[in-house]
Amino acid sequence: MADNTWQVYLSGEIHSDWRDQIKSGCSAKDLPIALVAPITNHDASDDCGVEILGQEENDFWKDHKGAQVNAIRTRTLIEKSDIVVVKFGDKYRQWNAAFDAGFAAALGKPMIILHDTNLTHALKEVDAAALAVTQTPDQVVRVLDYAINGNL
Repeated sequence: MADNTWQVYLSGEIHSDWRDQIKSGCSAKDLPIALVAPITNHDASDDCGVEILGQEENDFWKDHKGAQVNAIRTRTLIEKSDIVVVKFGDKYRQWNAAFDAGFAAALGKPMIILHDTNLTHALKEVDAAALAVTQTPDQVVRVLDYAINGNL
């Protein structure tokens, strides 16, 4: 099973280095994984719609355009992924991460959810749809290693 490359989509908050920690952990274990993610440059993600398709006077339409342009990448990568990891942080509400989790669940994608225990109640429905709920990037790497190689 480890002969195939698994595509893992890393959804969620962009204000910490959790993606880098997972990348390092997967590299250290030599896991056959291709990690993909949304655009993590906050300004680019917010402004892509108006920068590419034209300015808007109303913030609703600015955000609408940006969300649609970003969804081209997000939907395509989630659909092509073998596993979806969704990270929820404490500092900001990640509505987009919750949407990604719902989209992945609707597609039947295996999900690993990552968040601190203080968010357990708020994320109980998301957690219930996941196959693993983790608190650290290292736990995500260990779940991936077990799923791919059977290593504990």
